[in-house]
Amino acid sequence: MLHPIFSTVLGHPELVADHAANYAALVRQEATQAGRGLVVRIVAGVLAAVSAMLALGLIGVAAMLGALHGSFHWVLVVVPGIALLLALVSAYFASRHSEFHAFSDLRAQLDADVQALHLAGEARGR
Repeated sequence: MLHPIFSTVLGHPELVADHAANYAALVRQEATQAGRGLVVRIVAGVLAAVSAMLALGLIGVAAMLGALHGSFHWVLVVVPGIALLLALVSAYFASRHSEFHAFSDLRAQLDADVQALHLAGEARGR
């Protein structure tokens, strides 16, 4: 008395190969989705760091130009402000909490397969 999985493997090996190929495609798809989200967060973090350093440099230049000319110009506030705003927006996107459900479809598929094997074993045992 063999488990139904063994009779399926022996009788229809192409079904097992197709099932394994589908698992590989699912793993590839889920890894791509997880990697894409990680890359977006890394790029946003790098952009936030570079923009923050640029804003600090521009603030220093604006302070020196304001002191040198002894007058106030709105451009001395706007230009560093744009870099600072870009740094804040990028930092928000980099630090935003994202639901990380990587490989949840794969887990659900594995659970469904295990449940189906248990049901097949119980039905065979009766």
